Amino acid sequence: MPTHLRPILDVARDLGLDPDHCTPLGRHKAKIDPVARDAVAGDGDAGSARGRLVLVSAITPTPAGEGKTTVSVGLTQGLRRIGARVALCLREPSLGPVFGVKGGGTGGGEAQVEPADDINLHFTGDLHAISSAHNLLAAMVDTDLYFGGPSGLTPETTTWPRVVDMNDRALRKVVIGAGGKAERSTRFDITAASEVMAIMALATSEDDLRARIARIVVGRTADGVPVTADDLGATDAMVVLLREALRPNLVQTREGAPAFVHCGPFANIAHGCSSVVATDLALRHADVVITEAGFGFDLGGEKFLDLKMRQAGMWPRAVVLVATVRALKSHGDGDLTPGLQHLDRQLANVRAFGLPPLVALNVFPDDTEEELAAIEAFVAAAGAVSGRSTGFTDGGAGATALAERLMALLEATDADPPRPTFLYPEGAPVLDALHAVASTIYGAGEVRLSEAAEADLAWLRQAGFDRLPVCIAKTHLSLTDDPKGGGLARGFPVTVHELRLSAGAGFVVARMGRIFTMPGLPREPAAKNVRLRPDGSVQGLMQGN
Repeated sequence: MPTHLRPILDVARDLGLDPDHCTPLGRHKAKIDPVARDAVAGDGDAGSARGRLVLVSAITPTPAGEGKTTVSVGLTQGLRRIGARVALCLREPSLGPVFGVKGGGTGGGEAQVEPADDINLHFTGDLHAISSAHNLLAAMVDTDLYFGGPSGLTPETTTWPRVVDMNDRALRKVVIGAGGKAERSTRFDITAASEVMAIMALATSEDDLRARIARIVVGRTADGVPVTADDLGATDAMVVLLREALRPNLVQTREGAPAFVHCGPFANIAHGCSSVVATDLALRHADVVITEAGFGFDLGGEKFLDLKMRQAGMWPRAVVLVATVRALKSHGDGDLTPGLQHLDRQLANVRAFGLPPLVALNVFPDDTEEELAAIEAFVAAAGAVSGRSTGFTDGGAGATALAERLMALLEATDADPPRPTFLYPEGAPVLDALHAVASTIYGAGEVRLSEAAEADLAWLRQAGFDRLPVCIAKTHLSLTDDPKGGGLARGFPVTVHELRLSAGAGFVVARMGRIFTMPGLPREPAAKNVRLRPDGSVQGLMQGN
């Protein structure tokens, strides 16, 4: 951890946060009281959002990722260097990827949020609280079943799993209560895929959190009637477990810029956005708020806009679309020129929401000037703006030009800000919503439902849940539902294998392709490289470390 990090209360003062609304957890982390949203120091009306929201997304990434978080942090530092009052909003990392393939989720090099070791490990305990609340409900489900299902819940129709914040493929299918009268099959999901995590990220207040938890559907009766967390009497105990976790976490970038790191649903199996309460808090205290959605725009960006923004009543001013030479060449089978057509498609996807794009070229040491210039010329010909970022090696200094171009883009929208534009209207049938996303964003020609998904849809219609927005769980490595489907495919079919209700989160999860809500570790997990150094720091949490 850098020795020059600022005391966290000094970071809070940059945003006009009252120290009385900050609970420091050591010198470099703090929980922020939700009342701080309605107490804005300095100019501006108390309680009103004044900032301009910017979404950082990306083209479809390679397995190693394209440095979207690194660009987000570098851009925030660049904006601070040119005098903008800026705040960053990121998701909390999950231990699964940290010890799996991706490594830590705090950025990289000179563009990181700190203290990175703490954030990538237990941080402020939010994920533990979410796991505990989720598993409390699971225990109450099985208690209800053990004593004969007073709620009417049946073992055959029970859908609520258990969770753990670790990649563990052995837990995808398990038998619980083995040998007893309540023996049944179930599963574990990773905590980031829990509906409780999704609820926490979307809740706007403690009252909203309580209402959402009460609506969680854990299964149904023999007659198909939904059984909820409230039916089991679990709501208030779960809220008690989650009360502190609902408070946003304030940390800082390596250069001292304010950063809220709060909640962390995965973008390939959940909606992939940091919390609404943190975003709202940042918008009330900063002039520019940088936030990101997971993976490529087709996956994380779409969910950020169609799900988070729809429910939160917010809308961004612009989208920063991260691109790299290596990913574009990958989408062109090793050739940059055809790979640029993938960038063109993602620019079209951004514009489908009525938002202006800014392409951020995340520069790697082996990129050639010829390749970078070719991308910039292509972007200009497509009527968009681009800028380079070398934040990994140069910190904020490597992103000031990108920051200046972003500010120019934002100022150009001040007189006529973009208005919310969704791919499908509120209350659209689930099938219509699936077709809208798959055809517009993926380029699919057909949406097919498996026999199991057809049965799921029939029950959703019977229970009155078939007009919720859709959260599509699919691979992040392709526009198709096949990770090897390529970045330029068109007219392909996609198959929905399961429709899973998340009534508390307010959407239906549609599982496409071979996607798991409990990931597995790779053959050589990153955990093998994690070490505690003699000075107390940790080695191996970040890629290449």
